[in-house]
Amino acid sequence: MGNIEDLESRYIINTYNRQPGSTPHLVKGDGAYVWDENGKKYLDFLGGLAVNVVGHCHPGVVEAICRQAGILSHTSNLYYTGPQAILAAELVEKTLPGGKVFFANSGAEANEAAIKISRKNKPGRYKIVTAERSFHGRTMATLTATGQLKYRKPFTPLLEEFSYGTFNDLTSFETLIDQETAAIMIEPIQGEGGVYVAEEAFLKGLRELCDREGILLIFDEIQCGMGRTGSLWAFENYEIKPDLITVAKGLGGGLPIGALIAAEKYTDVLQPGDHASTFGGNAVVCAAALTVLKIITDEGLLAGVKQKGLQLEGGLKNILTQFPSVQGEYRGLGLMCALEIDQPVAKKIYEKCTTEGLLINAIGDNILRLLPPLNIKESEIDEGLSIIHKAFQETIS
Repeated sequence: MGNIEDLESRYIINTYNRQPGSTPHLVKGDGAYVWDENGKKYLDFLGGLAVNVVGHCHPGVVEAICRQAGILSHTSNLYYTGPQAILAAELVEKTLPGGKVFFANSGAEANEAAIKISRKNKPGRYKIVTAERSFHGRTMATLTATGQLKYRKPFTPLLEEFSYGTFNDLTSFETLIDQETAAIMIEPIQGEGGVYVAEEAFLKGLRELCDREGILLIFDEIQCGMGRTGSLWAFENYEIKPDLITVAKGLGGGLPIGALIAAEKYTDVLQPGDHASTFGGNAVVCAAALTVLKIITDEGLLAGVKQKGLQLEGGLKNILTQFPSVQGEYRGLGLMCALEIDQPVAKKIYEKCTTEGLLINAIGDNILRLLPPLNIKESEIDEGLSIIHKAFQETIS
């Protein structure tokens, strides 16, 4: 039928801006590495955009998928299935004991469920406040919630009654709250916006604000959850709890899943017929997610994430010191980090890293984002840092 690039050009709507001849055609993955069709090996510091939290093709995850696929793959949510119920119990007990879960297929769908609960919770309260620079999805509601005009503008008019405060500025959120406000939705760490970490006083202030005003606090942990910060959930670093938390990406370890976890007070807001998902809680995906949770929590990965994060932070900061012509800033927590530089060469550095066998991400012209798997080895971090250093040498004037 022709080569992959030709097939894509002819048959796939171009929404991802892949570059023929320079974007790898990946065919295999193992641990922290992937290989292209020519056998070239790449160290993966992007992890499927925070999805492959336990690496590629983890034997435990592969075994769980194959086992469940050979028993029962899908029934619809008209019937009970064991993996779904067991995963729900594990998530609730590890997150918001006393709460309940709604399963979907993606983070955007989980956020849709959070928006619907917020709007139905109290009649007359329907406005939602999010943060500038945030990213919550690409459905019409979650796109409206996203605090980046470049994503929203082509699709106006959007859903009404969303407004945007300034991240880490509590006062800016307070001024947007009125008697019609239903919720505040926030990422504890803004991912797509450039890896901005919330300040403790800011998140605690939002919790107090929501309690005072009788509105919901929603944490979008689609990217920053699942152990990426060294705790299972990013909010655990701040000693507060949300009313609703949305998760996805890393939960399925490579398979598509989203989940909304609601605190006990909000578990009965949605009633039969209010919301649904044909594939949500699919048995195979839930079996994979159960294994991912077990690997993260039972195999000691969380303790190592913070130490590896410090190793990565130290290495990136050291690279900056070796290029005095560049002013830069490291941002991150655990194995979710970014390097912002004052020269518009992020895409060039990203391209050179790819050529040298390292997959990272460029956000715009100035930000490099890294999301390696939680079980990455220290030697692999050093390998990646060496490639980034070389890319800087070949790029910075």
